[in-house]
Amino acid sequence: MKASEFDKLFDEGECVIPYAEMDKAYRPNKMKRINIDFPAWMVESIDSEAQKIGITRQSLIKVWIADCLKEKAV
Repeated sequence: MKASEFDKLFDEGECVIPYAEMDKAYRPNKMKRINIDFPAWMVESIDSEAQKIGITRQSLIKVWIADCLKEKAV
């Protein structure tokens, strides 16, 4: 099956699992867990910002770090 046909089925809400080669599937951006200790005032500020935009603390931290890394890469 061509990729365009696969995409069309997916876009139309069809089940594409039978057409996927699951034995070759992999997760390209493997997650790695880390722990970071922040002072309480920082956590409170992060939580406040996250609540303002309606995302979790973890998501906000990821977005901020990704933005910082993108700026450094330029």
